[in-house]
Amino acid sequence: MVIMQDALPGLKRFLKPLGLRERLLGLVIRWIVAFVMHLGRMAAARAATAVRAEPRHRAQLGRFLGRKLLRRLAPAAVLRGQLLRLEQRSAEAFFFLVDQTLVSQQGGKTENTYSTGNRQRRPRKGRRYSQYKHARKSCHCFVKGLLITPSGIRIPFSRSYYTRDYCKAKDRRYRTQTELAAEMIADLPLAEGTAVVVLGDTAFDAQCIRDACGKRNYTWVVPLNPERVVAGPRGQRPKVRALAKQLTADQLVPLRLHAGKGPHVAQRRLSPWRVGSKVKPRTYYVHQRRQAVHSVGEVQLVFSTRTKPSTNQPVEVQKILMTNDLRASAQQIVAWYALRWQIELFFKELKSTLGFHQYRFRRFDQVEGWDELTQVTFLYLEWYRARQLQRHDLSAAKKKWWRWQRTHGLCLAVRQAAEQADLKTIAERLETPTGLQRLRRLLKGALPKESEAAA
Repeated sequence: MVIMQDALPGLKRFLKPLGLRERLLGLVIRWIVAFVMHLGRMAAARAATAVRAEPRHRAQLGRFLGRKLLRRLAPAAVLRGQLLRLEQRSAEAFFFLVDQTLVSQQGGKTENTYSTGNRQRRPRKGRRYSQYKHARKSCHCFVKGLLITPSGIRIPFSRSYYTRDYCKAKDRRYRTQTELAAEMIADLPLAEGTAVVVLGDTAFDAQCIRDACGKRNYTWVVPLNPERVVAGPRGQRPKVRALAKQLTADQLVPLRLHAGKGPHVAQRRLSPWRVGSKVKPRTYYVHQRRQAVHSVGEVQLVFSTRTKPSTNQPVEVQKILMTNDLRASAQQIVAWYALRWQIELFFKELKSTLGFHQYRFRRFDQVEGWDELTQVTFLYLEWYRARQLQRHDLSAAKKKWWRWQRTHGLCLAVRQAAEQADLKTIAERLETPTGLQRLRRLLKGALPKESEAAA
């Protein structure tokens, strides 16, 4: 928590494009402060006391999440443009990563949940599933995108997955996870002609994704669906994976990727302690070829393995990458797809650092408000980092430190700046009788009304 509402550095300047009234701005600030500075489990009660001198009731913060006004304002969409304006024009490509994340929930009355567990009966063994007495777990699903700019700025996008029952109850159109990802690709706020590489896992090897990329001339790279077959007459379409059995050791060439070197160091944003001189590069053995794939068209395939192939031994292909870029080299394709892991790190930072998965709401519109303000918090941290890198008074060593900071390090830096701002404000008010009187008045209201009786 902070003592003064203005303690977080540059926060009101960051939120200025939203044009919020003072009361609404204060509620948004409390949520951002809570996400950045909470210790322990994140909850509405944390946001209620996030600004110590001006506490609120936790119910007020919870109701704010479910208001239609918050969805109508769409603050994350407005603030993404502010970050994109900080990106210098470059001929290098943007990377857009798509994936889905699940948040486990309990309780039969929580809206828009579904179960991912397999509860089909198996032969005997005590029929263990029939013995369960506790509440059945279910989850919420979010399809998220992460846009990584050439300089390494990370910009989050999100779509909530609605179950068929929820869509029927709320009179909404049902869309699959891949359709939601295709919508995000189609709506990317980038100028026409911008080079973009879309990365996803096997679940996003879908026609709607390829159509969305085709309309905007984007490159896509995905691991091949194991059921994909070669183009040809019906009955003569072997699986693409069968082509790997024809490969020999002399057809695979070694390819080395070093995490701390190469053209995508800024997008990886790795700590110098993780990419020292003793860290060895990863070696892949790859084979590249063009191939016509049924229902996809002519694509480039990259067969890769981490196991060094031996002569007179079958090649053990571990992954087959597929892309619509027919001119890219195998080195480029593998280096591009290696960046897909950044969205897994993004999920880890959302949940471990910001507490994205720790909500407990029955109504899903409140969950969507929570998701929206988590995105705003993430955007604020990225904006603060980008502003620090633009400062001319910082030394090269300091800029290097800011360049590789991720969410955890940025939260610590913001906390330190907020603590210093609070101490500076207190010191200034202690110097005059009027300032001391104002400080007493602020601290007098430091307890929320729900806790005053216990104090």
